[in-house]
Amino acid sequence: MSQVLTQLQEAVIKGLPDQAQELATQALGDDVAPLTAIDKALNPAMQIVGDKYESGEYFIPDLVMAAEAMKGAMAVIEPVLIERQEKRQVLGTVVIGTVEGDIHEIGKSLVGTMLSASGFQVHDMGVDVPASKFVERVKETGANVVGLSALLTTTMRNQETVIEALQEAGLREQVKVIIGGAPTSPDWAQTIGADGYAENANETVGIVRQLLGV
Repeated sequence: MSQVLTQLQEAVIKGLPDQAQELATQALGDDVAPLTAIDKALNPAMQIVGDKYESGEYFIPDLVMAAEAMKGAMAVIEPVLIERQEKRQVLGTVVIGTVEGDIHEIGKSLVGTMLSASGFQVHDMGVDVPASKFVERVKETGANVVGLSALLTTTMRNQETVIEALQEAGLREQVKVIIGGAPTSPDWAQTIGADGYAENANETVGIVRQLLGV
């Protein structure tokens, strides 16, 4: 791997957004293909970050900064991908959002970044999302996974509301539903009929891969 890609990978691992953006620009200037930068530097970097979190070496702030560095690099790389009409291999399409009544953002956004870095097309609905909006976006995108975040005991029941709305719309069979958030649990996932539960962003990637068989 070239020196600039090694440096780009390190910038993401260390959570240095400005440096990651500069190195992404340098890599493209050195005629590194955009997909090569993603596959050889950015994706492996986020995997390493996830592993460090799992081992206890990294904490939530480290994940957030790494995600910001990843976004900084992708802000440079994605326009070039579009210009050259190159396409990344897409493992699946995921709609994510924080359910209605809940405005917690960080955990959900981190999940989106990790999934995107791992090769999934992610549609982030934001926070305080009504069940009907999830249904609309699944119809629009043909998503095969829906991720529902809830950080409050008073809003976690809206995860079940979304699942019921998907069922009523005739979409439940086409999508896998994964839930997460502090008050949720594997038992809660089973109770409401979700397909999976993830405790953190890194775990989410593994579970989505498992659910889709990719």
